[in-house]
Amino acid sequence: MNRLPLSNPWKTGPASAGGISCNAANSARAAALIVFVAIPTTTPAALADVFEAEDVDRAYYLSEFEEPGYGPGFEHFAYADPDAPKGGSIVLSSIGTFDSLNSVPLGGDSPRNLGLLHSSLMTGSQDEIGVVYGLIAESVSYPADRSSITFHLREEAVFHDGEPITADDVAWTFEQVMQVGRPFLKSFYDDVEGVEVLDDQTVRFSFTTTDSMKPLARIAGLTVYPRHWWEDGDRDIGSSTLEIPLGSGPYELVGTETGRSMTFARVDDWWGADLPVNRGHYNFDRIRYDFYRDPTIAFEAFLGGGYDFRWENSAQNWAVGYDSPAVDRGEIVTYEIPERQIGGMYGLMMNHRLDRFEDRRVRRALTWLFDFQWLNENVFYDQYVRQETYFDAEGFSAEGVPEGRELELLEPFRDDLPPELFEEPFELPVTDGSGNIRTETRQALRLFQEAGWEPRNGQLVNTESGEPFEFEVLIRSSTMERVIQPYARNLERIGIDVSIRLMEPAQWERRMRSREFETAVLAYTFFPPPGTELFSYYGSEAAEVEGSANYMGIASDAVDSLIREVVDAGSAEDLRAASAALDRVLLWGYHVVPFFGADIARIAAWDKFGMPDTHPDYSIGLPNSIGFQPTWWYDENGSGTDG
Repeated sequence: MNRLPLSNPWKTGPASAGGISCNAANSARAAALIVFVAIPTTTPAALADVFEAEDVDRAYYLSEFEEPGYGPGFEHFAYADPDAPKGGSIVLSSIGTFDSLNSVPLGGDSPRNLGLLHSSLMTGSQDEIGVVYGLIAESVSYPADRSSITFHLREEAVFHDGEPITADDVAWTFEQVMQVGRPFLKSFYDDVEGVEVLDDQTVRFSFTTTDSMKPLARIAGLTVYPRHWWEDGDRDIGSSTLEIPLGSGPYELVGTETGRSMTFARVDDWWGADLPVNRGHYNFDRIRYDFYRDPTIAFEAFLGGGYDFRWENSAQNWAVGYDSPAVDRGEIVTYEIPERQIGGMYGLMMNHRLDRFEDRRVRRALTWLFDFQWLNENVFYDQYVRQETYFDAEGFSAEGVPEGRELELLEPFRDDLPPELFEEPFELPVTDGSGNIRTETRQALRLFQEAGWEPRNGQLVNTESGEPFEFEVLIRSSTMERVIQPYARNLERIGIDVSIRLMEPAQWERRMRSREFETAVLAYTFFPPPGTELFSYYGSEAAEVEGSANYMGIASDAVDSLIREVVDAGSAEDLRAASAALDRVLLWGYHVVPFFGADIARIAAWDKFGMPDTHPDYSIGLPNSIGFQPTWWYDENGSGTDG
């Protein structure tokens, strides 16, 4: 794998895209950049100026372990241009559909684009992990044992109807989330014991934990909803709705076409526009998202000018698809951006609730039959690297063999874990790329036979019942068939029948929520630093909770204990050790057939935008489907790279 050194400009690509040459400095994906920026720092002595009492810290920020990169009185984030021009519009795409504009409850399929509409108590920068700064909250205070946190709200913070955002709105929002919210959403606040309104501008949360900053940082990310609007008439925050909700963010939602498009308009007199965390952001007057059910149609729409910006996730498209007149004329510019990887596990998830996937040896055997090297050479144009961790970020994943603090955390579960976990680094099978996987097939058959399955008359069957081993793979994108079909052929050679079912996004979501699947292609998002959401991902209690993120049905005392160690970590070293131990246990559990990822971000955009000269570590600066804070702007002259 080749990464560009930090001093190199980003290179354009792909090579086959009409020989485009541009000195542009784009920005990277929400999960990635290898470009680091110089940011102001402050000393503990300087920070003392913002503290009010000996036993209570009061500050403009929260940080889990380290000092913030931006000191008191900072004017704007280093990657945002406070003088960026305002105006113009941008059209973006999203794969899927929606039938609700309320993202709180489990019912309904809400879009992930609503972050532009709302505000949270605090917000993070795009070049730090685990640090947040005041947004609705002007400052925070908390005791030395971190058993509670008090948010001091800004008097100028208002909803779009002019009503002030009060402590009562904050407390009500939290209570509603915990009563009717999606299980995964609630999992972020599992350690909150209670909430108390002290006055109109002051609200305090108490925790079941002490000496941990993580629960404080999680509640600081709470999106605040307007109680008066939701309680007006027959509105119900616990139900899906297509009524445009009232927000408090930089944009208002001014138009929707159910399941097809959403249009946002910038709020000219937004109360938060001049805050340091927002200067240079939200420069477009209008942002429209168009929804596509099929990625192939979405790609053709982009080339035809249907929308303006594309984060390319198809190796085939990148290699040969951009040979188009618009690229040749320079109307579309393309970039390859070295990534600073942050991501979760991506692969074929197996439903452990089914007997055939309950045995770890079966799951391991299925992993041996996935020939990544052949796929990468013959299908992916050699553009991918293998996914080998649940926590794809520096310092959080398992490496080598366990030792030190990580080994101490694993020792109590030695009898329940595979012996090789303690003795060998976790490694996935590596083939020669020829498509001949005889060695891997023999290993897989040995594992199947140990688990009680054997070949008979061309089928792999259970040695006792004679039941054939077969399963269905759920996919959401037709492009995934190119991945599953070669894998299915390898399985068929030992007598496993695999069927592939392409599903509409809404159907797919319903099947996954109700656990009505055998296997499914799925990606787990990783939110660094990891926290209580891991209980919803991998915790035993969540395994049978409809709507939780534990789709696979993992139920392990070791996993539960290590998640608690992650959540309760009192130092960066403890967090890294617990995360690595958890990563190691999950990997050796073979819950997933791991797929692949890119070590570059592949970006294409119509050439009508400008961007700051400095780029953040963990975002591309555009409002993608997850809703990161945009720093680009409209530039009718194009070449948005200033050179």
